[in-house]
Order: sequence, then C-alpha cells, then structure tokens
Amino acid sequence: MAKFGVYKMKFDDLDDIMKIEEEAFRMPWSRWMFERELEESKRSYFLVAKDGNKAIGYIGFWQVIDEAHIVTIAVSNEYRRKGVGTILLASALIVADTLGANKATLEVRVSNTPAQNMYETFGFEIISIRKGFYSDTNEDAYVMWLYNLSGNIGRIRSLGQEAQLRLLSEEDGVKSNGREQAT
Repeated sequence: MAKFGVYKMKFDDLDDIMKIEEEAFRMPWSRWMFERELEESKRSYFLVAKDGNKAIGYIGFWQVIDEAHIVTIAVSNEYRRKGVGTILLASALIVADTLGANKATLEVRVSNTPAQNMYETFGFEIISIRKGFYSDTNEDAYVMWLYNLSGNIGRIRSLGQEAQLRLLSEEDGVKSNGREQAT
C-alpha cells in the first residue's frame, strides 16, 4: 500500500468512486448524485479511503440535527475484507460525533450478513424492517441504530485503529516476505 489514509471526498475522487460504485451496487448512484452531495456541505459528509492517490472505498452520511444517517458505504473488490470498511465507518462516526450527533442510523439488506456483522461490532442494533426497501430486488432492509454515540466513541476509535494496524501490518507482511498472505 503506497500511503493509506482517509480524507474528505473531493470532485477529483469521483472517477475512482464511480468504478467502486458500479462494482458494489446493482443500482449505482450516478456521478451527478455524488456531485450534488459534495456541493451540499451543510448536511452531507463524504469520506474516501485512499491507497496513495487511488480511492479504494468511501462512506457518506447526512447530519440531521443530532443524528448521522449513513447513506452509502462501499469498498473496491480488491480491498474488501481487509478492514477498509471498518476504518471508514469508524472515521464517519468520529466526524459525526464531532459535529454533535448522539446517534447514528442506516439501512442494510437483510441478505447482507457481513455488513450487518460489521455494524453490530460498532454497537448498531436492528430496530425494524423496511419492507421492499431495495427497488432492484424488492428486498427488505433492516433499519439499524447506534445510540449514545459519544458514550461509544472510545470503542469506535479503537475499532478503527485496530483495523488500520491490521491493514498496514498485512501490507508490511506482504512487503517483507515477498508473497501475499491469505485473508
């Protein structure tokens, strides 16, 4: 990994973001939708994970009064299951806490068990179901909430830091022994 970091998303990131979006979703957002969110800085916050200059994942949330609503998260296929999603979610929740959010919410496909497991690790709980939420398949969504964000922020920071250490140490292991490690 050339240089890993999480940054505020910029218009220059959108070429990479659109590739990830099309990889990750059956009904991807349009470039215009991302542009609109980047222009709407009063409530929209979008972060990007980068390997050097290349975007490898992103997350977006809306800050509505004291609530952070996670509206999207995706990681490039090449970087999945390496902790990038965990780092992004931790980063977004830390930003939301700084902005005064005291709870966070999101929707997730009922079939997306890996994502649900990650969210539960952060303390999100399934509160309800939205029937037919995903129009591409008519699949239901779990509505998940994380309450008392500020009371959980220490654990959230730790989860992000641990994932980043694993990501960087895995990369160091690849460099030091010249072969890829199984994940």
